Amino acid sequence: MKENLFKKIPKVDSILDKGEIKKLIDLYGKEIVKGKINKILNKVREKIKNGKTTEIDESRILDDIVNETNDYFSPKLRRVINATGIILHTNLGRAPISEKIFEEIKDVITRYSNLEMSLETGKRSIRYQNVVEYFKDLTGADDCIVVNNNASAVLLSLSALAKGKEVIISRGELIEIGGSFRIPEVMAQSGAILREVGTTNKTHLKDYINAINENTALILKVHTSNYRIVGFTESVSLKELVDIGNKYNIPVMEDLGSGCLVDLTPYGLPNEPLVQDEIKAGADIITFSGDKLLGGPQAGIILGKKKYIDILKTHPLNRAVRIDKFTMSVLERTIKRYFNLEIAKKDITALKLITQSIEELSLKAEKLVKKLKEKIKEFKFEIKEDHSFVGGGAFPMNKIKSIVIIVNSEEYSA
Repeated sequence: MKENLFKKIPKVDSILDKGEIKKLIDLYGKEIVKGKINKILNKVREKIKNGKTTEIDESRILDDIVNETNDYFSPKLRRVINATGIILHTNLGRAPISEKIFEEIKDVITRYSNLEMSLETGKRSIRYQNVVEYFKDLTGADDCIVVNNNASAVLLSLSALAKGKEVIISRGELIEIGGSFRIPEVMAQSGAILREVGTTNKTHLKDYINAINENTALILKVHTSNYRIVGFTESVSLKELVDIGNKYNIPVMEDLGSGCLVDLTPYGLPNEPLVQDEIKAGADIITFSGDKLLGGPQAGIILGKKKYIDILKTHPLNRAVRIDKFTMSVLERTIKRYFNLEIAKKDITALKLITQSIEELSLKAEKLVKKLKEKIKEFKFEIKEDHSFVGGGAFPMNKIKSIVIIVNSEEYSA
């Protein structure tokens, strides 16, 4: 019985002559289609071998080959609906880029651009030069460098400023964020020596002072943007650390994680350190992400005193973690909108979602429910007030007032 079934399996050459298979070959090429045919035929052989089939259905085999091949070439990264209630959802791509900004960059990324050329001098320039002046003017920083994410920003800064030397950090700031990015491990990778001070819940000024020695290269403060230690706690402010740094001639670096340029307290969120305020407090180096509260593309922004930024610019690692033209074009068009807050709230999608009023959300919900009721009769829809979260490692304990649509069905499960 099994031998007869094996004999009925169609030959590869005969399958290759079928009309629908020829269309696949025209689209994708013969070799890959041939590989998919063999894969499906091997599955058929396994079924016969294990007694899981009693007939050979050639049309079903052809359908399986077509589906297998088309599935293989279908886009793996695709649009989804974010119904999580989290605005900056890491698994869903964090900050979405507005269609307006996308339209602006389309001409740049589909053609040649002056990525590393000055149109004024005709000579080679630095690829992130287009955003340097914007960041300087918005934050008051001396200089700026942009790399491909905040982990790279921290790694580059530690490698360039503290390799083989000690970096002092509070035990309460030895964070881990998504993807197992851990400050101690990044520090080890950079070649810097971790010098922990204080305890998990309490670190005092004297802890930093007592740890300073001739091998101290840097004092590092890490903003706990993705968690909070509450209760019996104490920490040292950036201003106090800057005073110590100035006294002992040691640079102070702050990893903000999710850098914010806009005061979000009018929108019901607590006070988050603003990048410009931390620069004003005297930090020598500040790092943060481009695709979190900033609302731009994935990038690592490094701001600070020129003498330290210059060291980072010439470090060999800088080239390994540099940004590309896609990132640069989106970042430039995102950051310049911050000069007018009303435009920023309209054109930067993440900021727009965070600052939307309950009234705006209610109107959206009513329009959506009206459309849903017209199209789908077997479901019931109800509008209610609820809450959402910012996400992306920002405001971990704080809810934002929101509107939800509750969907019910007696026939279908979730």
